[in-house]
Amino acid sequence: MKIIFATHNNGKLKEMLEILRDLDIDLLSTEEVGLKEEPIEDGATFEENALKKARFTAAQTKEWAIADDSGICIDELGGLPGVVSARWAGEGASDEKIIRHTLTALASTPPDKRGAYFETAAVLTAPDGRYWIFTAKINGHIATAPRGLPRPKLPYDLIFIPDGHQKTFAEMSDDEKNSLSHRGLAFRQLKAFLTGEFELRSML
Repeated sequence: MKIIFATHNNGKLKEMLEILRDLDIDLLSTEEVGLKEEPIEDGATFEENALKKARFTAAQTKEWAIADDSGICIDELGGLPGVVSARWAGEGASDEKIIRHTLTALASTPPDKRGAYFETAAVLTAPDGRYWIFTAKINGHIATAPRGLPRPKLPYDLIFIPDGHQKTFAEMSDDEKNSLSHRGLAFRQLKAFLTGEFELRSML
């Protein structure tokens, strides 16, 4: 089975490939299938943006498509950056600039007021327009400085510490992070749906 993952983010693609590695699925990025156009992510929620990307990709490729939209919501900032997590430091901002912008916004915030959560909405869309949505959230807090090894296009991994842990996502191995992260949880729901909730082969 071929599924197109609506992303140009190699960090996300790597995570998805790792989670689906034991399934008989040929997962390709939009870049790999030559789809350069992207819909404008102007939804008010993660679900709206993910659905928009998945539907667009399925319509353009005539294949099954997966899309996700994720972001970090910081309590002290009223839920920002939320759906604009990738852009709130400026369109095309580097990972380093995003981290600086975030930490500067929290510069006077004490450790006990740095609560935050990561949220993901993942959408599976069929070529005929049917779709399924999977959501997940993980609570934690923002570190006072970046820690760990950066993953491309996943800047917040350097400063997010999930509840019950001492390490940032960036200090964790891929397996450790995927076992508890928001995206890992949503993608595993999607995986369980593919393998258990309906007869996949009968829908190909």
